[in-house]
Amino acid sequence: MTTTATMLDYEFMRNAFAAATIVAIAASLVGYFLVLRGQTFAGHALSHVGFAGATGAVLFGLSPLAGLLLATVVAGAGMGLLGERFQHRDVAIGIVLAMSLGFGLLFLHFFTAYASQATALLFGNVLGVDAGTVLALLILGIIIVVALAAISRPLLFATLHPELAEAKGVSLRLISALFLVIVALATAASVQIVGILLVFTLMVAPAAAAQRLTTRFWPGMALSVVLAVLETWLGITLAFHTDWPTSFWITALGGVIFMFANAGSAWRRGVERDPQARDNAPREPSSEAPLVG
Repeated sequence: MTTTATMLDYEFMRNAFAAATIVAIAASLVGYFLVLRGQTFAGHALSHVGFAGATGAVLFGLSPLAGLLLATVVAGAGMGLLGERFQHRDVAIGIVLAMSLGFGLLFLHFFTAYASQATALLFGNVLGVDAGTVLALLILGIIIVVALAAISRPLLFATLHPELAEAKGVSLRLISALFLVIVALATAASVQIVGILLVFTLMVAPAAAAQRLTTRFWPGMALSVVLAVLETWLGITLAFHTDWPTSFWITALGGVIFMFANAGSAWRRGVERDPQARDNAPREPSSEAPLVG
């Protein structure tokens, strides 16, 4: 009888856990800034652009991952350089999103032999990741984390106090472009795990839940990573035992955790507004550092 303890005896399961852990860490760190900056919809558009790039690459006999990376990086840089005029216009982003998905379907129409690869791109297939892909994801994950660390201070400054940051000489457009390039890399990595249509699962759900549970920056980022890794590990384990899609379990767990975090945040705000409920509530530390603390 197969048990949780013995599932790591299979190489494909070890590869799945390794790949999912790498992507969960990178995506949750990037996603924390993405949610903080209110750019989740712009980030979602990148995944659809990546679908067109991946299917187009397959059509011309190239690696789908290479096409995915190229398309998302170019699109991310372009969106960042266009600045506020584009990033907060939902209609424009929605049109780009729809057109990208349409081009991807058109490319598939001309090369239907790769329909199974398209399904994997759309919904992910972490159980099909091989050792070579794990290594590629590790390299990509290191690049993402290092690049994010390099711009984290000006990025946080520009996110929380954009006018002051610009007055201090921070180029908001350059920072935005660099950040969206990093988002593009994280999107390309996340597609390997949950697919293009579910990329929100790892990039947004853990970060959003973490920001509901704490307003402090560093604890919030750490909590985002913990939640993302927990969701992926539990999702893979449940998929192994139920034979249901891994992406479904990861998405479902992300949604459940976010709902509980949102409910907890609402309860805490209610306690803070109601003096009597606050007096009867369990005591918490009296000092709470600000977001950047």
